[in-house]
Amino acid sequence: MSDNSKYFNSAISVNCVVFTYVEEKLKILLIRREFEPFKGLLALPGGLIYPNEDLQQAVSHIIESITGNKNVYKKQLQAFTDTKRHPSGRVVSIAYLALVNHQKAILKDSSFAISPDWFNILEKPQLVFDHDSIAETALQHLQSEIRNKPIIFELLDEKFTLPQLQTLYETILNISLDKRNFRRKLAYLDFIEDTEEMQKNPLYRPAKLYVFNKEKYNEFCEKGMVFSL
Repeated sequence: MSDNSKYFNSAISVNCVVFTYVEEKLKILLIRREFEPFKGLLALPGGLIYPNEDLQQAVSHIIESITGNKNVYKKQLQAFTDTKRHPSGRVVSIAYLALVNHQKAILKDSSFAISPDWFNILEKPQLVFDHDSIAETALQHLQSEIRNKPIIFELLDEKFTLPQLQTLYETILNISLDKRNFRRKLAYLDFIEDTEEMQKNPLYRPAKLYVFNKEKYNEFCEKGMVFSL
C-alpha cells in the first residue's frame, strides 16, 4: 500500500469578499495583515479553517468578528487552487461573497484582522496573494446575480425610494439605466411594495418609500415567474 501522508501537507482557508453600499458607492472590506507573509499590507478578510469548524462556520465567524453582523447574505463562489498562491506552502482558498448593510456594520479589529476599512471598489488598491483575482470574481458574480435575484436589497435600508434602488443598480453594474424602462419593469413586481409613506427631510422633492416583501417574492417564484432587471 502506498504512503499518502504527503498529500496531507496542505491547508484550506476561506477569504471573504464583503461589499457594502454607502454614499452611492460600492465598497469592499479590506484589512491589513498582522503577520508575515505580507505583514501590514492590504488583503481580504480570511483565515485558515480550524479542525473543528466547517466552511460556513468559519466564514460567519470571520465576518461577525470584524463587522459585528451575524446574519448576513453570503454565498460560496469558488476554490482558488494555484499551487503557488501562498509563499508558505500549499493553501487552497474557498472564496465567499457577502453583503452587509453599512448602517449595521461596526468595524473592529479581531484575531482575523487589524485596521479593517471600506474601500471604493473602483479605486481598490492592489492586494496581496491572489486577492485581486478573488475580489474581481466576486464583483462579476454580484453583477450577474443582481439581475435575476433580489440580493441587492441586502445593501439597502428597509425602506427605500425607487431612485435609490436605480442608483444602486447603476453603481454595481457601472452603467446608466433608462428611468422609464426601469420603472416599467418594477411595476410588474408586487414584492416591491409601496408603503404609502414619503421620505422625511429630503434634499429635494420627497419620493415614495418602498419595501422588499420576501414572502411575496417567494410566492412569485413558486408561480414559475422569473425576476429580471
